[in-house]
Amino acid sequence: MAEQAAPDATAGEHTEPHGQASLTRGAGAHPSEHGRPTSWATAVIVIVGFVVGGVALTIGPAWWLFWTGVGIVGVGVLFGGATRIFDDWY
Repeated sequence: MAEQAAPDATAGEHTEPHGQASLTRGAGAHPSEHGRPTSWATAVIVIVGFVVGGVALTIGPAWWLFWTGVGIVGVGVLFGGATRIFDDWY
């Protein structure tokens, strides 16, 4: 059996890299969602565009609907750039 290090005296205390004690959450507590409403709207616009394009490819292919989906994704990407969606990175 491999030798294991002895437990440290501070084994029960979890610390962050900067020396701050970490917070433990109870079973019912959940952190809130990150991001602004405009960032969530951007994500929804892009997802809708992908869904429209995917449906267009499976039903035909209906190229006019596919390119509409591509346009929706493009609008979502432009909207995300205009609202600085990447500033929500934590």
